[in-house]
Amino acid sequence: MTTIDWDSAADSFDEEPDHGLLDPVVRHAWAQRLENWLPGGRSEVLDLGCGTGSLALVVAGQGHRVTAVDRSPRMVEQARAKLAGTGTEVLVGDAARPPVGKQQFDVIMARHVVWLLPDPEAALRHWFGLLRPGGRLLLIEGVWGGVGLSAERLTALLTPFTERIHHERLSGDPNLWGKQVDDDRYALVARAEPPHRHAEIVDVHLILRRGPDVLLARRAGTGYADGLFNGPSGHVEDGEDVREAMVREAAEEIGLALDPDELRVALVMQHRGPGGRPRTGWFFEAEYDPARPPYNREPEKCSELAWFPLDALPDDMVAYCRAGLDGYRAGEHFLIHWHEDGDSVAYQPHGIRRAVPLRSGGSGTGGVHHIELWVPDLAVAEAGWGWLLGELGHVPYQRWEHGRSWRRGDTYLVIEQSPDLAPEPHDRLRPGLNHLALHVRDRATLDALVARAPEHGWRLLFADRHPYAGGDGHCAAYLEDTAGYEVELVVR
Repeated sequence: MTTIDWDSAADSFDEEPDHGLLDPVVRHAWAQRLENWLPGGRSEVLDLGCGTGSLALVVAGQGHRVTAVDRSPRMVEQARAKLAGTGTEVLVGDAARPPVGKQQFDVIMARHVVWLLPDPEAALRHWFGLLRPGGRLLLIEGVWGGVGLSAERLTALLTPFTERIHHERLSGDPNLWGKQVDDDRYALVARAEPPHRHAEIVDVHLILRRGPDVLLARRAGTGYADGLFNGPSGHVEDGEDVREAMVREAAEEIGLALDPDELRVALVMQHRGPGGRPRTGWFFEAEYDPARPPYNREPEKCSELAWFPLDALPDDMVAYCRAGLDGYRAGEHFLIHWHEDGDSVAYQPHGIRRAVPLRSGGSGTGGVHHIELWVPDLAVAEAGWGWLLGELGHVPYQRWEHGRSWRRGDTYLVIEQSPDLAPEPHDRLRPGLNHLALHVRDRATLDALVARAPEHGWRLLFADRHPYAGGDGHCAAYLEDTAGYEVELVVR
């Protein structure tokens, strides 16, 4: 902000070549620029801080209807004389709040005005309110001898009101100024189009489970994170819901024809890559079907498919995918994963973990937190229970000297060979735990588990009445391990 007696300056104002435009070369240079900045057809133009009206005269001569405003009565007096006969209305008033009522304009222009205003942000907000939709705000500013307004600062002031800002450097054209200049002078043309609402890419990720293993694909030839593993994934396309997108991507990338009902939502994550824009990823879980093995259907984008244990994932992964799988393994459902600009796209085993779990709503009171079984032989129990729980979609969760646990969602199951274990063997017929009952997806899954169970230390109970030992209409299998623990597998 500076204090200038504009009335006193009025009589000599036009002596500057770019003020009076008396030199035909200077006047022509400004006329050419204005033709490029202003609409081609006749438009309503508001010239703020018009001075003696030199630019307004050029604009009127190009066929536009001009309203000019200046706070100096002496400047206005000279502008009215200069613009007589052009149909231009010249008003005395403050450029920040011009006295034009509710009138709207196609163009508002101000040359070397914004830097003088005590509250430029408020003035810009008011000016955008005076523009018709799609209108233009033409601002000519600069920095002279350490005073003025930089293009970066003015662009930042305009950004809340519009996303369309054209920057044009003026310092290098001596014809505009009647001389060579070595300071920073520029024009910004901003359109009266409000910033777009924030929009994010939505992508989908497949966690294909084969017992304790998950399928990963190594990227190649894409230009992004090539050489790193991630899960089969892609963007949701216009008109698709996330489930449809996942079905399509699974077919396109790994040749897997999934029924929508096979997909279960595992995790939702909002993610920002290094220096990138936010996106939201939906992670879906599906079970491997030996009758429909996946294969690499996009060798130009993927160099290999490979299975990895969920609790022993490779380090050479995309950090985004790794965070999703780690969150899934930990039983999380909602995550924020926000990279800093200097972070690597690749997972860093010893780097800072950027994933932040979000707590789900609703009360957890009364829900099952975990179930703990004390077993006589941890190694034997780990082999049997690890196989069965892995087949049922549980993931390895905790591991310590005397115990192991597997998690699914918010609930986990513990087996422990505690030092405090009493010597008596487990007897499911005594008071206490009789059995655990767990869901399986369908009859085919049940039959496959029953067929493979003996290999992992489980035997089928009530074989003569299988699979309806629990009664007509109740399809289930009852398995017992070598320690006498019983599990009921119930078809949904």
